[in-house]
Amino acid sequence: MIPVAFDYLRPSTVEEAVAALGAAASSSDEAKVLAGGQSLLPVLRLRLAAPALLVDLAGVPGLSGVRLDGDTLVVGAMTTHAEVASSPLVQRHAPLLAAAAATVGDRQVRHRGTIGGSLAHADPAADLPAVAAALDATYVVQGPAGRRSVSAADFAVDLFTTALAPDEVLVEVRLAGADGWSAHYEKFHRTAQAWAIVGVAVAVSRSDGAIAGARVALTNMGPVPHRAVEVEAALTGAPATAEAVAAACVSASSGTSPVDDLTASADYRRDLARVLTTRAVCRALGV
Repeated sequence: MIPVAFDYLRPSTVEEAVAALGAAASSSDEAKVLAGGQSLLPVLRLRLAAPALLVDLAGVPGLSGVRLDGDTLVVGAMTTHAEVASSPLVQRHAPLLAAAAATVGDRQVRHRGTIGGSLAHADPAADLPAVAAALDATYVVQGPAGRRSVSAADFAVDLFTTALAPDEVLVEVRLAGADGWSAHYEKFHRTAQAWAIVGVAVAVSRSDGAIAGARVALTNMGPVPHRAVEVEAALTGAPATAEAVAAACVSASSGTSPVDDLTASADYRRDLARVLTTRAVCRALGV
């Protein structure tokens, strides 16, 4: 299907993009940000969205790349999934993010899609929002008044809805260093490159044969990423054994709100959450 007609803008600065989005909002026109397009373009072709303006960030310098700011890992919003997955800095300081980025879509999607585009799209079945939640990421957004920071816990508001105002742009994601932590991202899907029916993002640290800390977040178990705090509490201080992990992960689906759809029932997703969380923690621990 052909998308409806829209105006196209390729700004050269973030300020220009923000101004264009603000002008559209003030005139009650819908505007969409194009940040790779691997989620947006299919939506446009199906006419599930009909924006009057498309603002393409591909020409804005400074929005891509990975760097360290002290002990904080900074990933530009226009950094592609392939760049995130292959970055030595990400692999060292946020191995969970690197591992999850390597599982996104297929090779073509990973080389065109961006981390900012995925996070701002806020699809509950997307892989990276749960990773950001597990790592307590901070989102830096820019609007007419300048930049502000939003925690991962506050960024995803509802289904396909974020804390971004209509005239704001996500510019970077900041993550505290996770040196010494082991990580794994586990997901289940019916076919290769399909959306996750359920996914689990895990990062763990260990000390003297026990689990010293745990971070666990679930993909597609509700309208926003779910931080499995009960599992984290049960894992912390537990022996780093498969038996202890299985016992701690029984409550993986607690507090979630999975849906019944054509791919899986809610009960099936709850059981998957338990199984996949157990598997992900064990693989992160190497047990």
